[in-house]
Amino acid sequence: MTITETPATSTGGYMGFVGVSTGSSSIMQVFPRWAEVLGLPTTELVGHDLPMDATPAQYRAMVEQIRDDPHHRGALVTTHKMNVFAAASDLFDELDPFAVSCSEISSISKRGERLIGRAKDPLTVDLALNDFLPTDHFARTGAEVVILGAGGSGTALSWALAEREDAPAKITVTARNDDKLEHLREVHRQHGTREGLISYVRTDTVEDAAAIVAAAPAGSLIVNATGLGKDRPGSPLPDDVVFPVDAWVWEFNYRGSLEFLHQARAQEAARDLHVVDGWRYFIHGWSQVVADVFELDLTPETVERLAEAAESARR
Repeated sequence: MTITETPATSTGGYMGFVGVSTGSSSIMQVFPRWAEVLGLPTTELVGHDLPMDATPAQYRAMVEQIRDDPHHRGALVTTHKMNVFAAASDLFDELDPFAVSCSEISSISKRGERLIGRAKDPLTVDLALNDFLPTDHFARTGAEVVILGAGGSGTALSWALAEREDAPAKITVTARNDDKLEHLREVHRQHGTREGLISYVRTDTVEDAAAIVAAAPAGSLIVNATGLGKDRPGSPLPDDVVFPVDAWVWEFNYRGSLEFLHQARAQEAARDLHVVDGWRYFIHGWSQVVADVFELDLTPETVERLAEAAESARR
């Protein structure tokens, strides 16, 4: 659906999904099931597809559509979260501290006439991380973290790791351009992140990124936060990359061509890797935004019920 289309609506309205190829997401099958579990007033989820190179005017038009349509309850924003903030943050009546600090909006909700923008990723990425990584992992092993990608999800993970009680000794974040790295550095400076914890490294080639991954100590957490393998094919690493022994390799994506995930799977046995895809991140990301849009409090038990309801749609 383009941003100019308006669906037929029930009295309960509908929720939106701002992405690139929303129709292929499992949430289109999952949302009606979640609506039943949560007792939501609507089972309708509408995609707002925007290209990767969308203009500021397109982002503003999309936000204005959500704001001005009384049937529109709010929306989750995926790939475009930083661009939505850059182009349209002034259209919001309220932005939470994470949104301002990270310069991104992942959740759009309404409270009466007020349009609210929040950045849920620091919370949701931490919930997903805690689902698989032992709580004492870094203190026990001395492992480090390599985050490939300095966009919204990479920024959120670096934020969450810096706040973690069991924080790693070193976090390396890579990107293909200096602007993203400088933005991330400023986010951490404003937040008061410990000096020296995070290294910001420009990687011009996949070989540059592979060298950083190969140099990480055993047990390190290696993360694909670039979006490659979902919205665009490819991996931030070459096929001959050597992952650290006993590493935790986290692919943020759960659908798409998933080249990074396949590279890790190919070395899983030989390098004793722990390979994790983005399914639980998907569950937490969506459930937290649904809760925000519909003003719900989620218990861990409710989240598990939602995960069970979603499982049959996984692909």
